[in-house]
Amino acid sequence: MLKKYLALTAVVLATAITTAVPRSDASPGFLLPDLRQAPPGCAGGFSGDPLRCTDWDVCMVIDPAAPNGRCVLPAAAKAVRIRFTSSEENIGDGPLLLYGRRDDTKQSRMSVRQALRDAKNGSIPADYTAAQRPTQAFTYYEPAMAHQHWHLMNFEHFALTSKQGKVVVTDRKNGFCLGDRFPIADPVKPARVPGTTGPDAELAKRLRANNCRHHEPNALDVVEGISVGSGDDYKYDVDFQWLDITQVPSGLYTLVNTVNGDRTLLETNYGNNSSSVALSIEWPDGDPGLSGVFSRGPIVKFLRSCPGQAHCG
Repeated sequence: MLKKYLALTAVVLATAITTAVPRSDASPGFLLPDLRQAPPGCAGGFSGDPLRCTDWDVCMVIDPAAPNGRCVLPAAAKAVRIRFTSSEENIGDGPLLLYGRRDDTKQSRMSVRQALRDAKNGSIPADYTAAQRPTQAFTYYEPAMAHQHWHLMNFEHFALTSKQGKVVVTDRKNGFCLGDRFPIADPVKPARVPGTTGPDAELAKRLRANNCRHHEPNALDVVEGISVGSGDDYKYDVDFQWLDITQVPSGLYTLVNTVNGDRTLLETNYGNNSSSVALSIEWPDGDPGLSGVFSRGPIVKFLRSCPGQAHCG
């Protein structure tokens, strides 16, 4: 099952990385979000100054199957990971707002609709029934101790690619709980950042406190989203926020994050949905290959960040 998932993920990533990214042809009757992917591991936001790309590390673990695991010395390690923070920001005209719902607890998934802000009267749909746009997205309840809430699936993917653009390693991320986790760092904010009153302000207040039905496996509905001018991030020490480089040879690679790669969610612009960093991996004592014996860990360096680009050659 895992191999099938990874193969499918590789196809989705390859499509997102190689396909042109035009603007949306959405109806002008709605104020749409614009999702912007920040370069992986970069605390500088979308600008991605590599000198500020410090939200990442190399972690050697004992159990290759562990969702996270405690970092250990090379002599005890069986797997090597690059861990990094990823973040997505909404710089559009309207909020990203998603409602999930299922009919009863016998259904393991909730279907998802995207709610769009009306451009004329400013109204924002209040629930799943009022949301205008069905999607192919879904949510499911993640029971792992670090989560125990409803995850939106396939929202974001990341991968390590070769200089030729071939996907070398794909992620094992199992979903996201979206909310307003931080304000974007841009000195000039988007025009429609929520104020202190009105429907956008009420929604932003709700999304700042959003926990995606934490400890509610029997919930029948859930809300997820990101307000204009806010972002959602996952820190590098969160479960599955890593790529396994145990068998990746020394060389130059691109680490790419892509949000909404299948364009399930409607946006004004898909041209900034991928961002990447160029990095080098060097095994001082030679590539460990299948032996899994590490006298020393790899030396990994972030060389350059490429905001808004899927390739960072």
